[in-house]
Amino acid sequence: MKTFRNLAIILSITFPVYLFISCGAPVNKSNEPVQKNVPMIKITKSNYGKVEGKEVFLFTLTANDGTKVQITNYGGIVTSLFVPDRNGNLGDVVLGFDSLQGYLNGHPYFGCIVGRCANRIAGAKFELDGKTYQLAKNIGDNHLHGGISGFDKKVWEAREIVQGDEAGVELTYVSPGGEEGYPGELKVRVIYMLTQDRELKIRYFAETDRPTPVNLTHHGYFNLKGAGNGDILDHELMINADRYNVVNDQLLPTGELRPVTGTPMDFRQPKLIGRDMPQVEGGYDHNFALNTDGSLVKAAILKESSTGRWMEVYTTQPGMQFYGGNFLDGTITGKNGKPYFKHYGLCLETQHFPDSPNQPGFPSTILRPGETFQSETIYKFGISP
Repeated sequence: MKTFRNLAIILSITFPVYLFISCGAPVNKSNEPVQKNVPMIKITKSNYGKVEGKEVFLFTLTANDGTKVQITNYGGIVTSLFVPDRNGNLGDVVLGFDSLQGYLNGHPYFGCIVGRCANRIAGAKFELDGKTYQLAKNIGDNHLHGGISGFDKKVWEAREIVQGDEAGVELTYVSPGGEEGYPGELKVRVIYMLTQDRELKIRYFAETDRPTPVNLTHHGYFNLKGAGNGDILDHELMINADRYNVVNDQLLPTGELRPVTGTPMDFRQPKLIGRDMPQVEGGYDHNFALNTDGSLVKAAILKESSTGRWMEVYTTQPGMQFYGGNFLDGTITGKNGKPYFKHYGLCLETQHFPDSPNQPGFPSTILRPGETFQSETIYKFGISP
């Protein structure tokens, strides 16, 4: 009896401890308590208007430090992106408009998802498997950013996503066969996620029922001083690329990949954007062949000294278009009534190379049935002292 009595006493002491360990705060292998209440990104959804009878929404993602991204399912547009400066003041670092109507009035692809094929396709046509496909012409005799009514002008289906300490929006769109001249039905999914580390992650997925070219990108215009607060010529830029696409007078690739060494295109060491700009006819609007093995690599670093803000770009894509806002001319009035003049924003568009369907020497953009197109790009923000 004494043995059973002692056993009962031992169990009465150890069993509650066992329950606490098993059912209470989880413990990792290093015996450090695992955080139960992970700080969450706050998500709100509001009505943003209607397009052709379809509901358009604005999703607002907010991190603990105030970093905030607003995304609409019209065109997958990032309408605003607020990040702090070195004094803790939040500033909106992307160009755009105060309301949906601004985007409906027409704009140079501010903050949107472009596709089926980003950038230019020569003659608005290509040959695939022995057949020639004629695409919509929307920039002279050529095809640009998916055509007359590309993905930037579609109302996407949208749903909110929460994954650990990240949260965002999943956008889906089904492009019917023949849209803008492209073959095959294309099912597209784009996921925007905001993290507590000031990262805007963009993941792209696509599947098709017939062979078709696919080249998706985000066309954000950045100004780390804030939208409408001057030009970007005093921003410092680094691009991780040894070569770039030589272009003709229509900004179409000639097929030559030229070393950046000794040219104004050499951004391998950080330099002010305006330093060599006068040597580039028309300004920067070129694709850079990134130094990558197909994994997620750092493609660029952008810095602005007066605010201390910086942005790093990571991508799995082989190329990145650096566009210096050359065609902005002050005729567009943006947020808070501020006009957008020449060089008031820049784009760092991660992508496959322009005109790839017509350039056999470039990485292929052809997606075939049974395959899945996947890519990822991250825009990460920070502050220098």
